[in-house]
Amino acid sequence: MSEDARFEDGGDHPLNLGALDSDNLQVISALVQDSVLPVTEVAYQKRHHRLCLLLNRVRHEDLEAAAKRGRPVERVQSLLTIENALSVATQGVDKSDKDMILSVLSMSFEPGEDGAGHVLLTLAGDGAVRASVEALEVTLKDVTRPYKAPSGQIPNHPE
Repeated sequence: MSEDARFEDGGDHPLNLGALDSDNLQVISALVQDSVLPVTEVAYQKRHHRLCLLLNRVRHEDLEAAAKRGRPVERVQSLLTIENALSVATQGVDKSDKDMILSVLSMSFEPGEDGAGHVLLTLAGDGAVRASVEALEVTLKDVTRPYKAPSGQIPNHPE
């Protein structure tokens, strides 16, 4: 008999997760919260129906262990990929401003008919990226070693 994986089991290993339903997407949303990326690291591959974002994400899965061991807050570069993307729309994102930095607040799925719908990335500053998809298929994969977060701080969200 097998048991479900636990959050702590991830340890210091790179993440490689997939989401095919809204529940799984909530896990990925929690892990990409507070990620930052330059607008130049957003790529829509229309021919392949794929939206890719190279994120600098906070290692939320390691925050508790890091605090216990007195280690600094870490970030890691991760590739967030939205497959089956038929189109992509943005709000509050100036793609011509190559110095623009995006900050991810959350990620959600707005279901449509027959498994289709929209994957919505909500950004700080009233920005958003919305991908119309044939079916929900999202992956998050760490692609670098963790590094000390430049600020050394856990992002704060005042209410």
